[in-house]
Amino acid sequence: WRVFLIDGIDRANEQAANSLLKTLEEPPEHLIIVLTTRNAYDLLPTIRSRAIPFAFSRLTPEQMKSFVELRKLDQAAKRVTLADGAPGIAVTLDLEVYDRRRLAMLALLKVSANLEPFGAWMKHADSIAARRTEKLESYVEVLYGLLGDVLRVAHGGSFVRNSDIRSEIESLARKVSFAWLRRATARCDELVEMGRRNIQKGPAFDAFAAALRMA
Repeated sequence: WRVFLIDGIDRANEQAANSLLKTLEEPPEHLIIVLTTRNAYDLLPTIRSRAIPFAFSRLTPEQMKSFVELRKLDQAAKRVTLADGAPGIAVTLDLEVYDRRRLAMLALLKVSANLEPFGAWMKHADSIAARRTEKLESYVEVLYGLLGDVLRVAHGGSFVRNSDIRSEIESLARKVSFAWLRRATARCDELVEMGRRNIQKGPAFDAFAAALRMA
Protein backbone atom coordinates (compact mmCIF):
# COMPACT_ATOMS: atom_id res chain seq x y z
CA TRP A 1 0.00 0.00 0.00
CA ARG A 2 0.97 3.61 -0.63
CA VAL A 3 -0.69 6.20 1.59
CA PHE A 4 -0.48 9.93 0.83
CA LEU A 5 -1.71 12.65 3.18
CA ILE A 6 -2.64 16.04 1.69
CA ASP A 7 -3.24 18.31 4.66
CA GLY A 8 -5.43 21.38 4.17
CA ILE A 9 -6.60 20.57 0.65
CA ASP A 10 -9.00 23.54 0.91
CA ARG A 11 -5.96 25.84 0.59
CA ALA A 12 -5.16 24.52 -2.89
CA ASN A 13 -5.99 26.81 -5.79
CA GLU A 14 -8.37 25.65 -8.50
CA GLN A 15 -5.61 24.54 -10.86
CA ALA A 16 -3.94 22.39 -8.19
CA ALA A 17 -7.28 20.92 -7.09
CA ASN A 18 -8.23 20.06 -10.69
CA SER A 19 -4.91 18.28 -11.18
CA LEU A 20 -5.98 15.76 -8.51
CA LEU A 21 -9.26 14.85 -10.14
CA LYS A 22 -7.99 12.15 -12.50
CA THR A 23 -6.12 10.38 -9.69
CA LEU A 24 -9.12 10.61 -7.39
CA GLU A 25 -11.43 9.27 -10.08
CA GLU A 26 -9.30 6.26 -11.01
CA PRO A 27 -6.72 5.67 -8.25
CA PRO A 28 -4.39 2.66 -8.50
CA GLU A 29 -5.55 -0.25 -6.35
CA HIS A 30 -2.53 0.09 -4.05
CA LEU A 31 -3.07 3.83 -3.38
CA ILE A 32 -4.91 5.58 -0.54
CA ILE A 33 -5.10 9.38 -0.52
CA VAL A 34 -6.18 11.12 2.68
CA LEU A 35 -7.33 14.73 2.29
CA THR A 36 -7.97 17.00 5.26
CA THR A 37 -10.04 20.18 5.36
CA ARG A 38 -11.80 22.23 8.00
CA ASN A 39 -14.82 22.75 5.75
CA ALA A 40 -15.62 20.24 3.03
CA TYR A 41 -17.73 22.83 1.22
CA ASP A 42 -14.60 24.88 0.52
CA LEU A 43 -13.60 22.07 -1.88
CA LEU A 44 -14.61 21.71 -5.49
CA PRO A 45 -17.82 19.67 -5.81
CA THR A 46 -15.94 17.31 -8.12
CA ILE A 47 -13.46 16.52 -5.33
CA ARG A 48 -16.22 16.02 -2.75
CA SER A 49 -18.03 13.60 -5.07
CA ARG A 50 -14.89 11.45 -5.44
CA ALA A 51 -14.10 11.21 -1.72
CA ILE A 52 -15.55 9.39 1.26
CA PRO A 53 -16.10 11.94 4.10
CA PHE A 54 -15.13 11.27 7.70
CA ALA A 55 -16.03 13.93 10.28
CA PHE A 56 -13.91 14.20 13.42
CA SER A 57 -15.41 15.88 16.48
CA ARG A 58 -13.41 18.15 18.75
CA LEU A 59 -12.00 16.86 22.01
CA THR A 60 -13.67 17.90 25.26
CA PRO A 61 -11.92 20.43 27.53
CA GLU A 62 -11.02 17.60 29.92
CA GLN A 63 -9.48 15.55 27.12
CA MET A 64 -7.56 18.59 25.88
CA LYS A 65 -6.24 19.30 29.37
CA SER A 66 -4.99 15.71 29.68
CA PHE A 67 -3.44 15.92 26.22
CA VAL A 68 -1.43 19.10 26.85
CA GLU A 69 -0.31 17.80 30.25
CA LEU A 70 0.89 14.58 28.65
CA ARG A 71 2.82 16.59 26.05
CA LYS A 72 4.13 18.95 28.77
CA LEU A 73 3.28 22.01 26.70
CA ASP A 74 3.96 25.48 28.05
CA GLN A 75 1.06 27.83 28.91
CA ALA A 76 -1.22 24.82 28.91
CA ALA A 77 -4.45 26.62 29.90
CA LYS A 78 -4.08 29.20 27.13
CA ARG A 79 -3.33 26.51 24.55
CA VAL A 80 -6.41 24.52 25.57
CA THR A 81 -8.67 27.55 25.22
CA LEU A 82 -7.27 28.77 21.91
CA ALA A 83 -7.17 25.29 20.36
CA ASP A 84 -10.90 24.80 21.12
CA GLY A 85 -10.74 21.01 21.03
CA ALA A 86 -8.11 20.63 18.28
CA PRO A 87 -4.99 18.91 19.68
CA GLY A 88 -2.93 19.61 16.57
CA ILE A 89 -3.44 23.35 17.03
CA ALA A 90 -2.52 23.09 20.71
CA VAL A 91 0.83 21.52 19.80
CA THR A 92 1.79 23.69 16.84
CA LEU A 93 0.53 27.08 18.03
CA ASP A 94 3.36 29.62 18.39
CA LEU A 95 1.91 31.76 21.16
CA GLU A 96 4.31 34.66 20.67
CA VAL A 97 3.43 34.90 16.97
CA TYR A 98 -0.27 34.42 17.72
CA ASP A 99 -0.29 37.24 20.29
CA ARG A 100 1.39 39.59 17.81
CA ARG A 101 -1.13 38.80 15.09
CA ARG A 102 -4.02 39.03 17.52
CA LEU A 103 -2.90 42.47 18.68
CA ALA A 104 -2.96 43.66 15.07
CA MET A 105 -6.33 42.09 14.26
CA LEU A 106 -7.86 43.42 17.48
CA ALA A 107 -6.71 46.91 16.48
CA LEU A 108 -8.24 46.35 13.04
CA LEU A 109 -11.60 45.45 14.56
CA LYS A 110 -11.57 48.43 16.92
CA VAL A 111 -10.89 50.77 14.02
CA SER A 112 -13.49 49.00 11.85
CA ALA A 113 -16.10 49.41 14.61
CA ASN A 114 -15.25 53.12 15.08
CA LEU A 115 -13.93 52.49 18.57
CA GLU A 116 -10.60 54.02 17.59
CA PRO A 117 -9.46 56.44 14.84
CA PHE A 118 -8.11 55.00 11.60
CA GLY A 119 -4.62 56.15 12.51
CA ALA A 120 -4.51 53.58 15.34
CA TRP A 121 -4.40 50.87 12.68
CA MET A 122 -1.56 52.30 10.59
CA LYS A 123 1.36 51.16 12.77
CA HIS A 124 0.03 47.62 12.62
CA ALA A 125 -0.52 47.88 8.87
CA ASP A 126 3.11 48.87 8.35
CA SER A 127 4.33 46.00 10.55
CA ILE A 128 2.18 43.43 8.71
CA ALA A 129 3.28 44.70 5.30
CA ALA A 130 6.93 44.37 6.34
CA ARG A 131 6.49 40.67 7.17
CA ARG A 132 6.50 39.48 3.58
CA THR A 133 6.76 35.76 4.36
CA GLU A 134 3.55 35.74 6.42
CA LYS A 135 0.44 34.93 4.43
CA LEU A 136 -2.80 36.85 4.57
CA GLU A 137 -4.70 33.75 5.68
CA SER A 138 -2.63 33.43 8.88
CA TYR A 139 -4.02 36.80 10.03
CA VAL A 140 -7.53 36.14 8.75
CA GLU A 141 -7.73 32.96 10.84
CA VAL A 142 -7.04 35.04 13.96
CA LEU A 143 -9.60 37.59 12.79
CA TYR A 144 -12.28 34.90 12.41
CA GLY A 145 -11.56 33.75 15.97
CA LEU A 146 -11.95 37.26 17.39
CA LEU A 147 -15.23 37.79 15.52
CA GLY A 148 -16.50 34.47 16.87
CA ASP A 149 -15.73 35.58 20.41
CA VAL A 150 -17.46 38.93 19.90
CA LEU A 151 -20.54 37.13 18.57
CA ARG A 152 -20.65 34.72 21.52
CA VAL A 153 -20.28 37.50 24.10
CA ALA A 154 -22.85 39.70 22.36
CA HIS A 155 -25.43 36.92 22.53
CA GLY A 156 -24.79 35.60 26.03
CA GLY A 157 -22.30 32.82 25.32
CA SER A 158 -19.97 31.88 28.16
CA PHE A 159 -17.07 30.36 26.19
CA VAL A 160 -14.47 32.77 24.79
CA ARG A 161 -11.36 31.47 23.03
CA ASN A 162 -9.40 34.64 23.70
CA SER A 163 -10.32 34.67 27.37
CA ASP A 164 -7.22 36.65 28.42
CA ILE A 165 -8.55 39.71 26.53
CA ARG A 166 -12.20 39.20 27.43
CA SER A 167 -12.66 42.83 28.55
CA GLU A 168 -11.69 44.07 25.08
CA ILE A 169 -13.95 41.48 23.45
CA GLU A 170 -16.83 42.70 25.63
CA SER A 171 -16.11 46.31 24.66
CA LEU A 172 -16.42 45.38 20.99
CA ALA A 173 -19.55 43.32 21.63
CA ARG A 174 -21.29 46.34 23.20
CA LYS A 175 -20.41 48.52 20.22
CA VAL A 176 -21.36 46.40 17.20
CA SER A 177 -24.65 44.97 15.95
CA PHE A 178 -25.38 41.51 14.60
CA ALA A 179 -25.69 43.04 11.12
CA TRP A 180 -22.20 44.51 11.48
CA LEU A 181 -20.83 41.13 12.52
CA ARG A 182 -22.41 39.54 9.44
CA ARG A 183 -20.78 42.16 7.22
CA ALA A 184 -17.43 41.67 8.95
CA THR A 185 -17.62 37.90 8.47
CA ALA A 186 -18.49 38.36 4.80
CA ARG A 187 -15.48 40.66 4.45
CA CYS A 188 -13.31 37.96 6.06
CA ASP A 189 -14.56 35.50 3.46
CA GLU A 190 -13.49 37.97 0.77
CA LEU A 191 -10.06 38.25 2.38
CA VAL A 192 -9.67 34.47 2.10
CA GLU A 193 -10.30 34.68 -1.64
CA MET A 194 -7.86 37.59 -1.91
CA GLY A 195 -5.22 35.54 -0.14
CA ARG A 196 -5.55 32.83 -2.76
CA ARG A 197 -4.80 35.47 -5.39
CA ASN A 198 -1.75 36.69 -3.46
CA ILE A 199 -3.21 40.13 -2.78
CA GLN A 200 -0.99 42.29 -0.55
CA LYS A 201 -1.97 42.16 3.11
CA GLY A 202 -1.78 45.86 3.94
CA PRO A 203 -4.19 47.19 1.29
CA ALA A 204 -6.55 44.26 1.87
CA PHE A 205 -6.91 45.07 5.58
CA ASP A 206 -7.13 48.82 4.88
CA ALA A 207 -10.10 48.15 2.60
CA PHE A 208 -11.66 45.87 5.24
CA ALA A 209 -11.55 48.61 7.88
CA ALA A 210 -12.69 51.38 5.53
CA ALA A 211 -15.72 49.41 4.31
CA LEU A 212 -16.91 48.53 7.80
CA ARG A 213 -16.38 52.04 9.18
CA MET A 214 -18.67 53.38 6.48
CA ALA A 215 -21.26 50.61 6.95
